[in-house]
Amino acid sequence: MEIDDEAAVRLRAVRKVYGAGLAAVTALDEVSVDFAAGTFTALMGPSGSGKSTLLQCAAGLDRPTSGEVLLGGTRLGELDETRLTLLRRDRIGFVFQAFNLLPFLDAESNVALPLLLAGRRPRRAETTAMLAAVGLTDRAGHRPGQLSGGQQQRVAIARALVTRPQVLFADEPTGNLDSATGRGVLTLLRSLVDERGQTIVMVTHDPVAASCADRVVFLRDGRPVGELAGPTPQAVAERMTALETAP
Repeated sequence: MEIDDEAAVRLRAVRKVYGAGLAAVTALDEVSVDFAAGTFTALMGPSGSGKSTLLQCAAGLDRPTSGEVLLGGTRLGELDETRLTLLRRDRIGFVFQAFNLLPFLDAESNVALPLLLAGRRPRRAETTAMLAAVGLTDRAGHRPGQLSGGQQQRVAIARALVTRPQVLFADEPTGNLDSATGRGVLTLLRSLVDERGQTIVMVTHDPVAASCADRVVFLRDGRPVGELAGPTPQAVAERMTALETAP
């Protein structure tokens, strides 16, 4: 069932509990948050705050124990595993800390992979356009081992974008990169929002990375505990320090 909804992603009273009885751990505790279309949101919080679990539930990678998640107007909880898999394939893009490129395929073939898995014959124009979007037109024939870490992450981003997803979810996308290379990837993500209207939700621990977003949502103990619009690295760092030192 679909409903009209201006938010790209919406979580309502989402609760996620792992285990049962005395061993139960509440990773998300009645979380309600919206991610507007065409915006860049960073999720931050101390270790164990639930930010990665929130990302996984929002992206349909994990099902909440209770509450609901909506992608556009689609209620993910109403989808069986087959339909949920198709939705993730067609409407969601993923970028992780590990690039997860196939080492025996060149950049262009890695980008084309989601289309092949969807049973489509990739058009050269599609893959070329995606590599151009991430500034790697001249690296189309290079395998991952012939690319720098930053270039590999750009290929991973192009691969995530080739299906033209409604939302791009990124989990520590600069975690394996040096600071200069990481800045280049963050500049690319920012440009995707500003120039293409892409919706991005990113988990990060880095105040500099978070400052590239339109807003930062802070979590602690599985609950949102505040937001920061128009973030600066200093403001983000100060908020994180307060969260980590609060009793």
